[in-house]
Amino acid sequence: MCILTGLVVGFMLTLSSYVYLVDLMVFFVTSSRATKYKSSSKRKLEENFKEGGERNWVQVVCNGGVASLLAWLFIVDCGCGENPVDLVYKYRCSWLSIAILGALACCNGDTWASELGAVMSSGEPVLITSLQPVPRGTNGAVSTSGIVMSLLGGLVVGIGHYLTLLMFVSSPVMISAPAQWPIIIVGAVGGLLGSLIDSVIGATMQFSGMELGMDSNGKIVERPGDGVIPISGSYILDNHAVNLISSLLTALLLPRIALAIM
Repeated sequence: MCILTGLVVGFMLTLSSYVYLVDLMVFFVTSSRATKYKSSSKRKLEENFKEGGERNWVQVVCNGGVASLLAWLFIVDCGCGENPVDLVYKYRCSWLSIAILGALACCNGDTWASELGAVMSSGEPVLITSLQPVPRGTNGAVSTSGIVMSLLGGLVVGIGHYLTLLMFVSSPVMISAPAQWPIIIVGAVGGLLGSLIDSVIGATMQFSGMELGMDSNGKIVERPGDGVIPISGSYILDNHAVNLISSLLTALLLPRIALAIM
């Protein structure tokens, strides 16, 4: 089921534009590598840690579903193919293009922040809503290294987007269009914005608690229960829902922000 869902997501993004396929590939490859980084340390912190960053079909939908839906709208409204971003004369197509970039930059930025920032930070993270120190692995926790990683995660997606435009869009079209290099900055902003949105939702609507016991070793869990000390959030959404909502909100907000950048 996971493979089938991944094929559908990949097919829709490839059909709409090679640019979006590259965005997806950058997210998939770099986020998988980030998940594998210091996996032994993460296993001690997270109850649901998966070796190698394996994904099920629900995770694929929540991470790629928004981008796939936007790619379908792009095909309906703009056709198939690569188009430079022009928020003056081609606003709707450019809006959809930046929204797709935002959805994937959000997912990559959030993954980099949680998977790399958590193990690179020297001190305890703080809860984004209260700025109080919380254990590592707490939903909604942020750190300086995590913020930097979210920027870099979105940045690499923006770089892939820009380089693919240079490769597949003819020179006369690129020359007549507005400068495209700011799309790299837009991607970085998307990674940061998506990670912060994810953290706010995670801190308020996703439960985090510390499980006590001989076998738990103080791992962070996402369900309340006996022997679990609440840390933050309410048991309303799970991690999949938080990822889906944050990618959707980033896709909706980033084109507005891009107006001030490009």
